[in-house]
Amino acid sequence: MIEAGAKKSGWRKLKALALLAGVAAALPACSSIRESRGYIVDPLLSDRVQPRIDNQQSVEGTLGRPTFVSQFGTPTWYYVSSVTAQRPFNRPRIQQHSVLAVQFDEAGRVSTVQRSGIDQVVFLDPNGKKTPTLGRERGFLEDLFGNIGQVGGAGLPGGGGPGGP
Repeated sequence: MIEAGAKKSGWRKLKALALLAGVAAALPACSSIRESRGYIVDPLLSDRVQPRIDNQQSVEGTLGRPTFVSQFGTPTWYYVSSVTAQRPFNRPRIQQHSVLAVQFDEAGRVSTVQRSGIDQVVFLDPNGKKTPTLGRERGFLEDLFGNIGQVGGAGLPGGGGPGGP
């Protein structure tokens, strides 16, 4: 009798130990995955860019190529950086975000250096799965049968388009 009770308590301890090991193995799977995206900010290098002293070549030598360059208005180089975290089975969420904007004057020298963070980020919430557009709403049958009865398309013989009679 005593041996049977000892075997049962031994199996219980073994089951509890296996359950504890399973829980310990599953815990790291619940941690979030961190990922850096874009420009990796080095505060030491970004602080070395001085207005009215540096030019485009020295900024490129110090910080590297920008993430993107403005197309209109004042020539501006943008260095965009973000750190995201993602838990298993969830979408990634932005934890840190920074933008370093370096503006140049007509001569190509740095005029201003601006830094902004996640407080300047605008989060858009799309309206469902459809993009609202201006114009007439057409149903399925109108789309399907809408061109029946239309005579001659542009570019076809007898049509009213270019090259027609």
